[in-house]
Amino acid sequence: MSRAVRHVLLDLDGTLTDSEEGIVRSMRHALLTMQRPVPDDAALRRLIGPPTHETFRRLLGTDDMGSIDEAVRLYRERYARVGLFENRLYPGVAEMLEALRMLDCTLFLATSKPIVYARRIVAHYGLTAHFAGLHGAEFDGTRADKTELIGHLLETERLDPEHCLMVGDRKHDILGARANGVRTCSARWGYGEPDEIRAAAPDFECFAAGELPTVVRMLIAQASS
Repeated sequence: MSRAVRHVLLDLDGTLTDSEEGIVRSMRHALLTMQRPVPDDAALRRLIGPPTHETFRRLLGTDDMGSIDEAVRLYRERYARVGLFENRLYPGVAEMLEALRMLDCTLFLATSKPIVYARRIVAHYGLTAHFAGLHGAEFDGTRADKTELIGHLLETERLDPEHCLMVGDRKHDILGARANGVRTCSARWGYGEPDEIRAAAPDFECFAAGELPTVVRMLIAQASS
């Protein structure tokens, strides 16, 4: 018998919200202020999703934590002020969340974004009531790694990983969930490149938010057959 899905873990950037504008502008602000080269928007877009320190390590081409910390500080300076809400829900997300709840699934946010920002974004779009719990990183980088974050979520919420499904748009979501024994679904409407997702090998793929309830409904039906 298949394992029933009872809990759905959802990424934020690139899964629930299209946050490209605010994140890219804040990356550019940090690099310009530090008088560093600024890649084009397409290159910056590909860096949305991983932990912020990892992103600036790549952008600056250095492991010097002083430089990386300064870039992150400048990024957050703008992001907390204006970038946070240069953002929008993907089409069909609100309906997707409601449909998942109608399937008696409990929903949890699992984002590498600092939880302080994540709570504000979820509340801004009126989504808080859909979630049984919100989980994210701390400003010092604690739980920015997706494997650590999902493990913490499972332990804190006392969830059986066999009854969970992680939904996210980047390889970090897929690999972090798999490391914790959680099945995975790629949100192909987000920022993950096709080759990246193919290499990560998610269990399922959805190309629009409205497809996810169908996948979950199928898994529930298989478990009861």
